[in-house]
Amino acid sequence: MGKAEPTHTSTLYQAEYGHFINGKWEGSASGEKIGLYNPATGALLSSIQSGNAADAVRAVEAASAAFPSWKQSRPQQRQEILFEMARRMRARIQDYAMLESLNNGKPLMEAMHFDLPMAIEQFEMFAGSAFHLHGESISTPTALGIVHREPLGVCAQIIPWNVPLIMMAAKIAPALAAGNTIVLKPSEIVCLGVMEFFKQMADIIPPGVVNVITGYGPNIGEALVTHPKVRKVAFTGSRPTAQKLIQYASVNVIPQTMELGGKSANIVCEDADLDAAAEGAAMSVVLNKGEVCLAGSRVFVHEKIKDAFLEKFQANLRKVKLGDPTDPTTQMGPQASKMQLDKISSYLELGPKEGATLLMGGKAAKVSGFDKGYFIEPTIFTDVKNNMRIAQEEIFGPVSTVITWKDDEEVVRMANDTTYGLGGGLWTQNLRRAHKITQAIETGTIWVNRYYNFVPGMPVGGYKQSGFGREFAQEVLHHYTLTKSVIINLEEGSIGVFGR
Repeated sequence: MGKAEPTHTSTLYQAEYGHFINGKWEGSASGEKIGLYNPATGALLSSIQSGNAADAVRAVEAASAAFPSWKQSRPQQRQEILFEMARRMRARIQDYAMLESLNNGKPLMEAMHFDLPMAIEQFEMFAGSAFHLHGESISTPTALGIVHREPLGVCAQIIPWNVPLIMMAAKIAPALAAGNTIVLKPSEIVCLGVMEFFKQMADIIPPGVVNVITGYGPNIGEALVTHPKVRKVAFTGSRPTAQKLIQYASVNVIPQTMELGGKSANIVCEDADLDAAAEGAAMSVVLNKGEVCLAGSRVFVHEKIKDAFLEKFQANLRKVKLGDPTDPTTQMGPQASKMQLDKISSYLELGPKEGATLLMGGKAAKVSGFDKGYFIEPTIFTDVKNNMRIAQEEIFGPVSTVITWKDDEEVVRMANDTTYGLGGGLWTQNLRRAHKITQAIETGTIWVNRYYNFVPGMPVGGYKQSGFGREFAQEVLHHYTLTKSVIINLEEGSIGVFGR
């Protein structure tokens, strides 16, 4: 790792980004920097600040100072800002897609047609919400009850490296619509698109309303979440990090929303459309290189159609073009970092040791012209038992485990036998069967006959250790507001408790 990659810098991004605090770009108190790299080439793209507790405190103080006026802002103002964010992102959609591709390694076309439209959608959807956040009244003959719905205050938001622009939009859009102020901490591995976004939006964000600090989690997390002026933490990422953040949040007893890992079941019944099911399973391997918390990485295939399904599954994956993620024809790029490559590789070694059969893939991929790239071959393990680590632990890579089953009760039992419950898929032509199985599966989202079939406005979130709270829907606004009950007495005089 080392050589700089200057070719895009002049037009797409800066050589260095500061913290964005109180409407200004500032250096870190530590004076140290972190490099953002291209995982396809190993080249240095840009540098960000290596923030620490002092930076977190400054950002929280700025957000706290901005809250009283932002809380009183008109819905029109909040709507205009969110719509303008959407408009500007759409106007530069190709640039932002390129930034995600360069820093994360995801294919350019995937960023163009998946990440950016979903991010833009969040701003547009919650722009309208600013007008519809209100309380209610309860009228009785003797009293009038007024329920006010109010913003919480300063929200700490921590987002991951796999789909950073989607995560950024899904966090800040509802929080801003509800009248909160924000301290956002993006991933120190992948955040180039996020930093460029705030550079472009700085002129429309009132000072202190959104603050962005960068750095390693252990240097920032505790100081940020335990600050007495922070009223909420929203996090998307790993379960171990969430456990620490929940402990930090307990210091001041602040609410949390947590969207964590997944090991989703993708169930293929014997009456399924096998072409569609095999395509859906292949998508779960390939989309964002498998670095997706909702990925259907446990494929449960009915024993009657196992061979036919596996033939189609492999045929799809053999067609996948690995290569330069910025090439519009590339379908799968490199893993986002060396750390992630090493983690996935350890599971590729573990699978055969646990008794699984490696059907295809299973090793680093060689891509011409990208010797330093973190590429891994699309991988399928068969003869997998549900209690194997490769079937229970989130690999977060292009790896699928195939498990066979005989009857519906058995597959539901195995699908639910996991600490996670985030996503899932079901492939069947039987409507009654589809209803019964989807109701029995303990998961926040389950797609029937088309995986990753996102419908705007539907909630996303987990069961069990996949987290709590919901995002991507109006429901999230309840996580960014609280209610205040005011009761106005309509009767005159004293009650007479102590006599007249």
